[in-house]
Amino acid sequence: MTTSHIGQFSQAFRNDLHALLRWRRDVRRFRTDPVDEATLTKCLDAFTLAPSVGLSQPWRIVRLTSEAARKAALENFETANAEALAGYSGETAKQYAGLKLTGMREAPVQIAVFCDEATAEGKGLGVATMPEMLRYSVVSAIMQFWLMLRAEGIGLGWVSILDPKALCRDLEVADTWSLIGYLCIGHPEEDTEQPELERLGWEKRHPCPDILDR
Repeated sequence: MTTSHIGQFSQAFRNDLHALLRWRRDVRRFRTDPVDEATLTKCLDAFTLAPSVGLSQPWRIVRLTSEAARKAALENFETANAEALAGYSGETAKQYAGLKLTGMREAPVQIAVFCDEATAEGKGLGVATMPEMLRYSVVSAIMQFWLMLRAEGIGLGWVSILDPKALCRDLEVADTWSLIGYLCIGHPEEDTEQPELERLGWEKRHPCPDILDR
C-alpha cells in the first residue's frame, strides 16, 4: 500500500476519506440501542471546528429527551407527511406512501439544530449582502457532525418533512431561531453505500455535477 503524502495526509487517509463520503447515507432505519454519550459528545465537538461566516457560530442545538417533546415532533412530521402525500397522485403517490421517511420512532438520539438569525457573534461580517450565509454555516456544521458520526459507525437521518414554525413553538425556542435540521441519530439497522431512495427507484443519482463555463 502506498504511503505517499500530499501535505499532512497519506494516500491511505485520502482513500479512507473518499470511502467515508460514499458511506455517509441518510439513515431512516435505526436500532433502538443507545448511543455512547462520550462518542456523541466527541462528534458534537465537530460543530466547534466548522466554518462559519464572520466566525459567527450561529448554530443552536436542542436535544429532545422528553416524551412530550418527541411526541410533538412526531405529530408534526405525521401532519406534514400527510399533506405532502396529498400533493402526489397515481403511481407516484403509491410509491411515496410506501417510503419510510423518518426514524423518529426508533432513533435513540434526536436533536433539532437552529440558526440564530440575530446572533451578535461575528459582528455582521459577511452577512450584510448575503444573510443566508448564517444558515449555510449551520448546514456546513451539520455535515461535519454527520461525517464524524459515520466514522464512528453511527447513522444520521435528516428529517425535512416538518412545519418548522410549529416545531419552534413546541420547543419554545427564541423567536430569532430558524430550524435548519431535525436530526435522528443512532446505529443503523444495516450499512449500505447506496441511498435508500435510489435503491427504491424514487430518483437516480447523477454521475457528476453539471459545470458551466463562463
